[in-house]
Amino acid sequence: MEPYATADQVWAGGLIFARIGSLLLTMPGIGETYVPPRIRLALALLVSLVLWPIVAGALPALPATVGGVVGWVLREVVTGLMIGTMLRIFTSSLSTAGEIISLQTTLSFAQTANPLSGQQNTTVASFLMLFGTVLVFATNTHHLFIAGIVGSYELIAPAKPLIVADFAQMAVRTVGDSFMLGVQLAAPVIVFALIFNLASGLVARVMPAFQVYFAAAPLSVILGLSIFALSLGVLGTVFIDRFRALASVFAAGAGGAAGG
Repeated sequence: MEPYATADQVWAGGLIFARIGSLLLTMPGIGETYVPPRIRLALALLVSLVLWPIVAGALPALPATVGGVVGWVLREVVTGLMIGTMLRIFTSSLSTAGEIISLQTTLSFAQTANPLSGQQNTTVASFLMLFGTVLVFATNTHHLFIAGIVGSYELIAPAKPLIVADFAQMAVRTVGDSFMLGVQLAAPVIVFALIFNLASGLVARVMPAFQVYFAAAPLSVILGLSIFALSLGVLGTVFIDRFRALASVFAAGAGGAAGG
């Protein structure tokens, strides 16, 4: 390797690849199961070569022992996995919203294979997950991922201790925010279902002989999906704004580094 790169350069490139590779393996959109691992690793290698001149100054020197090399590599892999997992956790808000909407419109038994996770989900939840992934790329939010990778070297510098406690606290808060956002995204359908069920119960009490279920079941599906379709634009806008705000937390570090 000496004619092409020095040992220090190979060490720096490998350390950058360890963080970026593990991050891209778990990142929403790029890290999905339908993307071949070879493609993701090739993209990680390309991004590592591009970012090497920018973040090389924040990397530690080549350790003198094999144990030191393994320790640094494992540390960077864990850091990349934590960042990518945190972004993926937030996208679960769409799955939560889809499950709630399916329950409120009596469509929870309509199961389909989710191409993103490879598991069975309700049809509405699978649609919303695909819808969110398309929004991420259609609004160029994936550009924030690159800035976030650079910013992570400012916020989580390799030479500093790994802030596991802060990551755990942020992960817990992200899970809570994700669930809350999922309920908020499904709020129009929840309100409709509450009013519709109250009205159906009132009709059943006033007219006991009337078969309310046979009339209410199709109306619940048609009206619930209509409300969902009308609120889809606002749903996508709210989700992408919140997702960009989360990605900007790491991208802010890149701006600070550039300003410095």
